[in-house]
Amino acid sequence: MPARLAVVAVATVGLLLVSCQREAEPVAPPPETVVPAVSGPETPPSNPALNPALDRRGLLTAMAAAAANYASGGAAAAPDPLAGRQFDLRLAFGCEGPEAPPADGAAGDGLARWSWGPERQTIRLSLTPGDWTRSALIAGAGQDRWEAVEGFWVSRAWMNADGCPSVRADPLASGPAAPSPQTVGLAAVFEAGGSRLGRRNGRAYAHTIRAAGDAAPEAPAGGYRVRLEGRIAAFPDGRAIRCRAANPDQRPVCVAAVQLDRVAFETAGGETLSEWRPG
Repeated sequence: MPARLAVVAVATVGLLLVSCQREAEPVAPPPETVVPAVSGPETPPSNPALNPALDRRGLLTAMAAAAANYASGGAAAAPDPLAGRQFDLRLAFGCEGPEAPPADGAAGDGLARWSWGPERQTIRLSLTPGDWTRSALIAGAGQDRWEAVEGFWVSRAWMNADGCPSVRADPLASGPAAPSPQTVGLAAVFEAGGSRLGRRNGRAYAHTIRAAGDAAPEAPAGGYRVRLEGRIAAFPDGRAIRCRAANPDQRPVCVAAVQLDRVAFETAGGETLSEWRPG
C-alpha cells in the first residue's frame, strides 16, 4: 500500500475511535430545579389521644358551632371529631358572694355555690348535679343505653376566661337582675348495667372550710372554682353535642355527653381543697 494511503487510513481509524469514546461518555443530567415547599395549615391528628385537652375556650367554641349548626339545620360531621377528646374545665362560682344553700331534699341544679355556716365560722362549698335522665335533650337519645345522666352547667357561656367577670352589679339598680338562662352544659352519662362508681344519685359534692384557730374564715375575693376533668363521650347517633331550642328566636341549649374522671373544689389561685374520683 502506498504510504499516503496508509496515513489516511490510520487517521480515519483514529477519528472513529475518538468518536466512539466520546459517544460512550455519560452525559451529565441537567441540575434539578428545587421548588420551595409552601407552608399551609397543619392537619390535626386524627387520634383523639394526640389532641390537647379541651379547656373552657375550646369547649365553648365547639358548643357555639354545634348551636349554629343546629339552628341552620346543617348535618353534623360523622364521626364526630370531639368524641374521645379529654377536657379540663375550671368553672368560677361564688363571684358575687355567698348564696343560700339549697333546701334539704331539693333537686340539684348543676351549679356550684358557697354559703356561710352557723355564726359564720365555716364556709360550705356544694355542687349537686341535676338529674337530666328524662330531660328533653336526653329523652330519646340514650334512654335504652344510659341508666343515669347527671348534669352540670357551664355558667356565663359568653366568657372564655376561667375566672370571675370584672363587671359588677349596678348599686343603683332597683332589685337584682335576673341571670340569663343556662345554655351550655355537660351531661355525665352512665351506661345501663355499668359501674355505679362516680354516680351521685342526688347527693352533693360538698366541702367545708373551717376556721383556723380563733380566726373565722374570710369571704374569698375571687370566689372559688370547681374543676371538671374527663373525656367527651357520644350520643347513640355518634354526635358529642346535642342542642335544642323551643323556638327559632332563642339561643339553643347545648349539652355534651361526657364521662367524668375527676371533680374538685379549688381556690381562685388553684389550690385543691377536695376532690372526687370514680372508684
